This record gives sequence, structure tokens and C-alpha cells, in this order.
Amino acid sequence: MAKLKTSYFCQSCGQQTAKWMGRCPTCGEWNTIVEELVTKDEPEKGGWRSPSAGPGGLKVAAKPKAIHAINYEEQPRISTTDGELNRVLGGGIVPGSLVLIGGEPGIGKSTLLLQIALSLNGMRVLYVSGEESEQQIKMRAERLDAPTSDCHVMTETSTQNIFRTVEHFEPEILIIDSIQTMQSSLVESGAGSVSQVRECTTEFMKYAKESGVPVFMIGHITKEGSLAGPKVLEHMVDTVLTFEGDRHTTYRILRTTKNRFGSTDELGIYEMLGSGLRQVTNPSEILISQRDEALSGVTIGSMLEGNRPLMIETQALVSVATYGTPQRSSTGFDAKRLNMLLAVLEKRGGFRLGQQDVFLNIAGGLRVEDPAIDLAVCAAVVSSYEDIAISPSVAFAAEIGLGGEVRAVSRIESRIAEAEKLGFKQIFISKYNLKGLDAKDFKISIRPVSRLDEVFQGVLM
Repeated sequence: MAKLKTSYFCQSCGQQTAKWMGRCPTCGEWNTIVEELVTKDEPEKGGWRSPSAGPGGLKVAAKPKAIHAINYEEQPRISTTDGELNRVLGGGIVPGSLVLIGGEPGIGKSTLLLQIALSLNGMRVLYVSGEESEQQIKMRAERLDAPTSDCHVMTETSTQNIFRTVEHFEPEILIIDSIQTMQSSLVESGAGSVSQVRECTTEFMKYAKESGVPVFMIGHITKEGSLAGPKVLEHMVDTVLTFEGDRHTTYRILRTTKNRFGSTDELGIYEMLGSGLRQVTNPSEILISQRDEALSGVTIGSMLEGNRPLMIETQALVSVATYGTPQRSSTGFDAKRLNMLLAVLEKRGGFRLGQQDVFLNIAGGLRVEDPAIDLAVCAAVVSSYEDIAISPSVAFAAEIGLGGEVRAVSRIESRIAEAEKLGFKQIFISKYNLKGLDAKDFKISIRPVSRLDEVFQGVLM
């Protein structure tokens, strides 16, 4: 028999303590420590038993090896039909990887993974659900109208039963929906607790590494937007993907926050339709509004998300402050950086914005952190302040310094190429980006500037 004992765990970070405390000594959160029943693991009742294990689950102890003596063969990634997922994973699914996908309820996590499972023809996929019945999953599959594939569905929450099925079925990809509903018999606490989430994740990680089968897990998030469970959950997995988006709009963003096999700057964009998620291969077209006439306060800026250049629409509204204190509001852009740019425009540009309300919006629901959008923000604010429209065929790609100087940004060639591909006639960049740049390679008119006043003299119609 396993020995039962009680211990105290922080529901926020997973820290274990010997007694109850009002405040966690590790993360500093209040009233997050709860008492849970735990057991000591028994080898003969482990969740996953490696094929190389001997009787009773015992294995030969590992021995240290010289790094040059380790045999390594690069395994090809598993390429899916979803180009956006391949991009955020770094080129495809890595064999033996453990991937965690989190997001708001109803955002489309289960739909995305079921769509991927149904599209992998010729591969045995096991979709394990602890939240939906087989009939519910079948209804979603019929709505997706996916081709016939070798995808099998199982409704189970016990990890021991799942691994018994896995040993017999031998899947090539395993999908768990969701990790908060899984429960191991080695831990006596309820499903979703810190102990259960940690133990179940450990068993799936052990299975993925020893069998070489990729495992996808869906994770719930808290009301603050972070992944539910202990923080150690994100440390244990290989890749953490976040599914973002407004439920009132049709567009979804799949963002990488951790990736041991690729870049963490990539993102994928989808459109939610009645038949499932559609890949958006050219997101710049949906991020730029279609207008019949030029409006003041609207500019187009260039930003980078990983290796992908995007042209996004920046909207600004400047009006006289009705109350004593002017309002400063921004959506999709850092409010502190907006205040800094407004101070630069007033100090270096001579625009009296101290008694003006300023509202800024990044169209498309994106959150922009690339400093190359600074020049587009300043141009939009000045355009609205002067009530003079900027030509929709003009784009901007430069950073603004505190001295009012226009600074260079990285990968200017890809930004210019994206603007040219979308039909822009002119783009303003920093003159310091001209070093090593051959303007003859582009048909678009490149306007190098060094000061803000040079921009406003040439752009306001």
C-alpha cells in the first residue's frame, strides 16, 4: 500500500510547504495555499512503463556520458497541413515533444487540435477527451468537414487507463483535452489540483520522451489570463502556445511563449468560420481597413512578428479636453510609450497637445511592441491634430528617440518588400537604414528622414 500523507501546496506557483501559511513565501500570493492528500509513488503502479523497463518497472540506473560520445541523429519534423501551426512550432511537430496549448474558454483550442488530428492522413492519432463525450466530438468533426483520417477518439480521465490503451493502440500522436481533467491514482487529491496537474504532466512527459510520440495538451487559464495550475507546468513542457482573440470577432492568434525547438517570436493567425479555423496567409490585408476616402488620423505602419512582416493600421483621435485633465487612452499600444511620444511631439515638434484628449487604436486587435511603429503613431496623432489626411498609399517604419530623431529599425528590407507587395507607393524610413540598402531593388519610393519635421513637411496633404 502507498503511504498517505497531507501536504500544503500553493495553487499559484506549486510551492510545497510543511504547514498552512496565509502568504506563499515563493510567489507572494495571498490565500493560495491549500491542503492536499499525497501518496508515495509505487514503481509497480506507475502511470507509464517504458518498454525497456524490467520486472516491477525497475530500470538500470543512468550513467554519465561524455557529450562527444552521445549518438545524435536529427529526426525530421512532422509537417501538418496547417502552415500557421508549423510556423509557430518552428517548422513542424518534433517527435517526442510535449506541447501545451492554453486560451480562453470557447476560443477554439479543441477545434484547432481536432482539425489537426483529422487532417493527418496516414498517421494514427489518439484524441483523449475528459470534457466531452464521443458524440459531442463526432458532432464537431462533422461540422469541420475534414477528410477521412485514422483518428481515434477516447473519453477517459484516468491516466492509468489511458496508458493501458496507449500500449495496445500505439498512436503516433497523442492529444489530451484537457490536462486539468486528468487524474492519476498515485495522488489522492481531486482532478485539477496542483498535485494532480503536476503528476499527470510528469507521466505524459515521461511517455513522450521514452516513446518518441508527440503529446499535445490543452490547458485551462485563470481569470487573470495565466495558465491554471502550478507555474512548474510551463517549465515541464517543451512548448507553450497561447490561443488569443476576442470572442466577438472572427480572428484568432496562436502565439508562442516558450519553444525549446524554435523561435518564441512567431505567431499564426486564423479566422473562425462555421466550418472550423481557416488559415490567414496574408494577415496584412485583414489588418488594413478598406476605405473609400482618406481620413485624418489614420496611418499604416510596419511591424515584425517573428520572421513575418505585417502592415497594420494605426488610428488616432485628438480633440480638445472637455475636463480639466486630458485623457490618454490606447488600445493595442503601450500607454506609457504613447505618453512619451506625445511629449516628444510637444517638446521637439511644437505641437500643443497638453490640453488635448488623445485616443489611439491599433486595428485588428493586435498588441504591438515593435518600436518601428513609433513613426506611424506620431504621424497619426499629428494628422488628427491638424485634421489633415495622410495618403493611404504611404507607409512608415522607424523608431522615434527622445530628441525627436528618427532612428533605424531592424530588417528594413523585409518591411519595404511587404509594403511594396501590398501596393504602397511610398515608405518613410530612417536615413540611417540606408547603409547596405540598395533602393534600386525596390519599385516603391523610399523616403529617408532624420527628423520629425521632415516627415510632416512631406506627408501632410
